[in-house]
Amino acid sequence: MRLLFLSACLWSLLPFAGLAQPKPDRPDLRQGAYFSEPDGAKALLQCGALYTDKASWEKRAALIRQGIRDGLKLPAKPAFAPLKPIRHSLRKLDGYTVENVAFESLPGFYVTGNLYTPTGLSGKTAAVLCPHGHMASMDARLKEYTQQRCITLAKMGAVVFVYDMLGYGDSKQCDHKLPEAAKLQTLNSIRALDFLTGLPQVDPQRVAVTGESGGGTQTFLLTALDSRVKVSVPVVMVSAHFFGGCVCESGMPIHKRPAHETNNVEIAALAAPRPMIMISDGGDWTKNTPNVEYPHVQRIYGFYGAQDKLEAVHLANEKHDYGPSKRDAAYRFLAKHLKLNLNRVLKNGQIDESSNVVLPPADLQVFTEAHPRPTNAVVGDDAVMALLK
Repeated sequence: MRLLFLSACLWSLLPFAGLAQPKPDRPDLRQGAYFSEPDGAKALLQCGALYTDKASWEKRAALIRQGIRDGLKLPAKPAFAPLKPIRHSLRKLDGYTVENVAFESLPGFYVTGNLYTPTGLSGKTAAVLCPHGHMASMDARLKEYTQQRCITLAKMGAVVFVYDMLGYGDSKQCDHKLPEAAKLQTLNSIRALDFLTGLPQVDPQRVAVTGESGGGTQTFLLTALDSRVKVSVPVVMVSAHFFGGCVCESGMPIHKRPAHETNNVEIAALAAPRPMIMISDGGDWTKNTPNVEYPHVQRIYGFYGAQDKLEAVHLANEKHDYGPSKRDAAYRFLAKHLKLNLNRVLKNGQIDESSNVVLPPADLQVFTEAHPRPTNAVVGDDAVMALLK
């Protein structure tokens, strides 16, 4: 009979009992390919047994959401710096403009990126926030495939802001693998959303976030924490067995808490019932999405009668990127749910990016000799970590 009186804490941990688990240096963390693929699928099924309707899911969702906040040590009211954006080097191109932008998140720490704004439109417009994934070259914001995404979305009628990960692009105030990188990047994402939604031409009811890989992690974390995100497009990241391979994704205990364990599938599902598309491929940890992750999230959307708000595109013969096919899926979904004009980028019914002008990286740099980094910028891992206390 005692089994009938299991504590809520123990019951929440049961889905992960009995599974073969590696033992990381930090037992409170779930990192990388923490589970085998079969064990990840099994754990997800066991999680699903904890909720059978909207009420039980929302109880679980509140637990997971608070666990993210606690694991990241996010204050209820972050001590953000005043939002005084630095904007320069405006370039007028075909159907849009692009400019270089910086603003403080925490006092002395600057978020850096580029703002793409459609031209020739009147009234309020949709907005898309674009975090990026990891690259060895540390310049993902400046790469051709990132520029293509931002340009095409701007041509479709969205204001787009793409911003650097820690240590990438112009964000050189600390190393990317800062011990609390997950916390700082989340704070930066919230502040980037403040910047984007604060623009006078932006319609706050039509705001999306999309990124690939580590940017996919930022996408579903921000969506989970901030209701201002109305549409979520995590690309090549939602996995039952893979928890993120970088300290910026899984270096703080957001997946294992004293009262529960969770995974990135449940975190992504915190978007429900807001529109979301899961874009996956056959060459990485999302290869099982059609049979494992998507059905699980679809069931949760069903609790809200919102199955039509969830889609999935699986590219079995592709690998880990945000290439043309994945962008095509994202554009069509965003056009549908943000009321963008897809016809502006179609040729013979297909997405045509051939006329997009990809700028040299130097043109998109925020901090240059002519526009130096502000003198109050805090530099060095220890100094940046001190801001987070």
